Amino acid sequence: MENKLTTGSVFKNIIYFALPYMLSYFMQTLYGMADLYITGRFNGVDAITAITNGSQIMHMITVIIVGLAMGTTVVIGKAAGAGDKKNTASAVGNTITLFMTLSAVCTILLLILVRPLVGVIGIPKEAVSGTVTYLTICFIGIPFITAYNIISSIFRGLGDSKTPMYFIGIACIANVIMDYFFIGVCNMGPAGAALGTTLSQTLSVVVSLLVMKNSTRGIHLCKKDFIPDKEIMGGILKVGIPVAVQDGCIQVAFILITVIANHRGLNDAAAVGIVEKMISAIFIIPSAMLATVSALSAQNIGAGRHDRAEKTLWYSTLITIIYGSIMTLFMQYAAGAIIGLFTKEAAVVIMGTQYIRSYICDCLFAGIHFCFTGYFAAYGKSYIGFIHNIIAITFVRVPGAYFASKMFADTLFPMGFAAPAGSFMSVIICLIAYKCMKKRKSRLLSEET
Repeated sequence: MENKLTTGSVFKNIIYFALPYMLSYFMQTLYGMADLYITGRFNGVDAITAITNGSQIMHMITVIIVGLAMGTTVVIGKAAGAGDKKNTASAVGNTITLFMTLSAVCTILLLILVRPLVGVIGIPKEAVSGTVTYLTICFIGIPFITAYNIISSIFRGLGDSKTPMYFIGIACIANVIMDYFFIGVCNMGPAGAALGTTLSQTLSVVVSLLVMKNSTRGIHLCKKDFIPDKEIMGGILKVGIPVAVQDGCIQVAFILITVIANHRGLNDAAAVGIVEKMISAIFIIPSAMLATVSALSAQNIGAGRHDRAEKTLWYSTLITIIYGSIMTLFMQYAAGAIIGLFTKEAAVVIMGTQYIRSYICDCLFAGIHFCFTGYFAAYGKSYIGFIHNIIAITFVRVPGAYFASKMFADTLFPMGFAAPAGSFMSVIICLIAYKCMKKRKSRLLSEET
């Protein structure tokens, strides 16, 4: 049976759901961190730049898939919260049909476009060949990346965030072992990093499919559940598309910032790439709260417990504020030592330390708007997240990074403030949208009475 998150302590349910997700996210982030660490031990700055740029593109693709999969989490969560097993099974089947079709199409297109993509982001010439090789291998593995993420979204929609944690744990261990073999022993550089990641995710998918087959959790699939249903797919896409586009645009913004750094030279490009990897790991709790708020709120909304959905939002927001404040202070002192783990180049360490000391403030502000985005998505209003992110990216993040780069050519510190400034704008828009939603609800209730 699916886990019911519509009763008991709201705070305990948040912790119960979020902790396995955080561990899953942390282990998934270790993929990239392991690639970077091991490459830094055996290769030079050109290989580091190739992997950081290539993984930036792969991360963009992954977050788009995860964004679309949020539609699955919300639709399944509402059906599970209402105790409707028939609709839950249909949502699972339609999810598999939809995402497997999309992954096949994306794989073909990306393999065709790999060289133009590398050309667009302006990678330093020393790293071009490695980046092309890295991306080609990773693009072949997109169906497995998609399969892992949709299986995880199905379990989370059912209120289970533990099982996906075990899947990613297997993949993480396999990835570290394969990285040492392909990069260290075989001296394959970026190609070895890509092979390690792709093969480990393939292993994770095989294990997850076996578990899913033998653990129905009260949901029984039949052939008709895989036949596209207009209403169910519409519900998945209504939530998933705005989130996917929003997350995709955020990653495009990061890539544009990477392009700006690439044009500053190899050391700056490597520094920004390392910091982006670190930020992915540091954002464990904000990202976990986004998934937690969307899943828990969806189940409670499905059960008619709107008060619990609101409590989930505010408890999660408080958690992200505390965590973001702690990490902002911590990185002012520990940044240089941590960046030094990934490269021996003193210039890269200096530039990376400058960049993350200002960038880290984003952990606080992004955490807040992540929680609100999850809450809006649970109500089928994921377009709000799309709107505030597009505004922040267009008017603050990208232009802020560009002008800071031009005005301060000898340091990355001012450039790092572009991301938190954009997130601060998103927070303001989220608070306004939330207040408008509250007013509308109150008006509808007064009209009913």
